[in-house]
Formats: sequence, C-alpha cells, structure tokens
Amino acid sequence: MMARVLVVDDEATLVDTIRYNLRREGYEVQVAGEGNEAIRLARASSPDLVVLDLMLPGLDGLEVCRQLRRESTVPILMLTAKDDEVDKIVGLEVGADDYMTKPFSMRELLARVRAMLRRSRMAQQATEADGAQAVRSGDLEADPLQRRVVLREKSLQLKPKEFDLLVYLMQQRGRVLTRDQLLEKVWGYTFGGDTRTVDVHIRWLREKIEEDPGTPRRLETVRGVGYRFVG
Repeated sequence: MMARVLVVDDEATLVDTIRYNLRREGYEVQVAGEGNEAIRLARASSPDLVVLDLMLPGLDGLEVCRQLRRESTVPILMLTAKDDEVDKIVGLEVGADDYMTKPFSMRELLARVRAMLRRSRMAQQATEADGAQAVRSGDLEADPLQRRVVLREKSLQLKPKEFDLLVYLMQQRGRVLTRDQLLEKVWGYTFGGDTRTVDVHIRWLREKIEEDPGTPRRLETVRGVGYRFVG
C-alpha cells in the first residue's frame, strides 16, 4: 500500500514541484494551501506523513502542527523560509519531528520523506512485535506498546520523537551514541541531518526526567562524542 503524504504550503509552484516528485517516488499526495484545509484533510485521510510550511495564510503552520499533534503521532516535517534558530526550535517544540529551511534541494526533501516514513514503519513493527517490552531504570519506565512513560508513578507527556529517543537510549543504556547514530536510529536518517535536532530533544527530555536538568544523572553528555543513558 502506497504511503500518503499531505503537503501544506501556499506557494503554488513549490507545491506542484513537491507533488510531482513525490508521485514519481510512488507516494499518494494531497495538498492544502492553508491551515484549516490542512487539518480537515488530515482528519479525513489520516496521512502517513505531513510536509508543513511554517508561514501559511490564516491558521499558521505552528498552530496546524499543534492541533495535529494533539490528535495524532503522524510524522511532521516543517518547512521554514526563515533561517532563524528560534523558528526551528518553536516548530520542534509544538510537535514537528524535524525541519528544513527554504530553499532546499528536492533530493534532500525526498530523502527526508523516505527516512521519516521508514522510521515510522519500523517503530510500528517493533511495537507490534513480541519483543516490544517495557524498559525500566529505577523509578522510570517506558512502555513502547502503550507509548507511555511513567516517572515516580506519574505519567509524563512526551512528544513522539522525545518518546522514541528515550526508549532507544534506555534500550542502549551504558552505550555512548553519537548524534549521527541517534539521527539514524531514531529519525531514520542515513545521511547528514541537522544534529541540533538531537540536542534540542535531549534538552527537553532532561527537563522532564532529571531532578536537576542542569546536572543530569540519567542522560549524560559525552563531550565531543554524543550521549549516553546511565541507569
């Protein structure tokens, strides 16, 4: 069954180009030029991935992302014309899985789409497999089947990629993982993605699972290398 991709952008020429290239790759493509239409289509068709522009008329991309994330774990790739770190971080903060800054190459966009869809399928298969066991570390437990994290008997609200990252780190406890390895295993990227995405998600996880995020005892930074889960 071909994957469904929803493309949300008000630049008609860019949308036509993205749609043409995605269809050539074998994807089913729907398009929306503004935010409310995007939410309606997403609810009606349950896409496998959303390519979402930050700057939209009416309901902007951040609010669309916020609403979609409340209802779904669908992978969201945010597009932004601003090469501004704040916009990227805010996009991730409201639930986007990753971002690309315009202008970008169509080759990279297609690679990102393939990677995100591949990772989403792998995560679903792993969850459905018999081996999808909960992982524990002291008073912290993550359950892949329920996609639920409990710390000191209280449920934590994690974004989809925060959850995936935490589970992978806990499964690999004690092992030092580079940012590129985490991009490959958690985001599905087998090419050079933006490692700042990893750093941002690590920071958010520390704020949720560490007693003192400034002096982490579970998610250690191994300077010059990457990160390690200890516990």
